Amino acid sequence: MEVKIGVQHSPRELVIDSPKSPDEIASDVAAAMSGSTKDGLLTLVDERGRKVLVPVDRIAYVEIAQADQRRVGFIAGTGA
Repeated sequence: MEVKIGVQHSPRELVIDSPKSPDEIASDVAAAMSGSTKDGLLTLVDERGRKVLVPVDRIAYVEIAQADQRRVGFIAGTGA
């Protein structure tokens, strides 16, 4: 799953490829936003095992979507 996190006062969003299901990610986000985590951080782990920590008071939005499948190869053009 691809997770995009908008951070307040930042022009760029964080993009994480997570091995979790959309429901698991939504549950993690809801738990962090409700204050059930003691540290005030949303913690997500990407497909490579890297941890991303985001302070919940800085989160503007979270978008959960199917990861784009990147195509390999060339696209035939019409030529000029």
